[in-house]
Amino acid sequence: MEGLVDIAAGVITLSNPGLATLVFIYVIAFWAIITGILEIAAAINLRKEVQGEFLLGLSGIVSIALGFLLLITSPAVDALTVTWLIGGYAIAFGVMLIALGLRLKSQGPDPKESTL
Repeated sequence: MEGLVDIAAGVITLSNPGLATLVFIYVIAFWAIITGILEIAAAINLRKEVQGEFLLGLSGIVSIALGFLLLITSPAVDALTVTWLIGGYAIAFGVMLIALGLRLKSQGPDPKESTL
């Protein structure tokens, strides 16, 4: 589905370059919303398997928030505002995923222990 959306965005961009920025923002917005929904669903499914699944759910909420912020942002807003939104999201998302990774690593078996 994402491939079809990307192709449509490319066709629109090539046929009307003035819409390129708007299309790009909408693609990022919908990607963030869909990704956020999937992250929350994964966190719910993993809640009995791992500790710290709330971090994955929280990253999903941040993704959805970015998507909605991009959708409600006026097309007249300059590229710097969009850059700040995406940059802030990338930092917050990265911190949460690193924290989740560290938590999951601490949950796993000790690699020094061998069953042999």
